[in-house]
Amino acid sequence: MRETVEGPAILPGYPYRLRLASESPLFLQGAQFYAQVRQSTSAGEILAEIASQSGGFERLSDTEIELVLSAAQTAVLPLGHVVLDLIRTDLNPPQHLGIFLELPVLQPVTRSSAS
Repeated sequence: MRETVEGPAILPGYPYRLRLASESPLFLQGAQFYAQVRQSTSAGEILAEIASQSGGFERLSDTEIELVLSAAQTAVLPLGHVVLDLIRTDLNPPQHLGIFLELPVLQPVTRSSAS
């Protein structure tokens, strides 16, 4: 069953972290995860890529993982919302985890003068 969850807002130009929790052990030691951030599920353009190998996912336990976006990654996101889903890539074939996120992207009030 597909369930889309709305998370806390991303502020362009600021780092972003989101803790994801599961009732079952989805985030096992050594597992590798990957996600593409897009403006919509049908959008062709990939706005950001998130991968365990590059520090984009930090395992906290078998049931918790933290998604991490750098300030550089959030800076290119359009205002409105973005979507992503989560794939486990260390399995053959890769496994879709059934996790879909829709995250609002809001203009911060306080931003650098270079913005």
